[in-house]
Amino acid sequence: MTKIINLAESFARFDDYWSPKIVAELNGQHVKLAKLRGEFIWHSHEREDELFLVVKGSLTIKLRDEEDVVLHEGEFFVVPRGVEHLPVAEEEAHVLLFEPASTLNTGNIENDRTVREMERL
Repeated sequence: MTKIINLAESFARFDDYWSPKIVAELNGQHVKLAKLRGEFIWHSHEREDELFLVVKGSLTIKLRDEEDVVLHEGEFFVVPRGVEHLPVAEEEAHVLLFEPASTLNTGNIENDRTVREMERL
């Protein structure tokens, strides 16, 4: 079954921050949407690369051993597996994430922000 995903309508369906929602799947990958605001946690993904695409607003991805990556609307960045990073959104940002279905949102860290069962939109 073919399904068209409207990003604006999908983002309008939720308000919580740092809680990715699955909007599509392909080849063992999840396409997720998340609203971000404030600072997340330092973490890494041992086996998975993680793509951040900014749909609205801006996002800074701090990296331990490199310069910060600042993304604006329409820009994306792939955090390579094993690279420790800290996403920060000064204002609300709408972000599309593309990553393997096995990717835990907090990577190698498990705490109160870990989402084990993601909602599907």
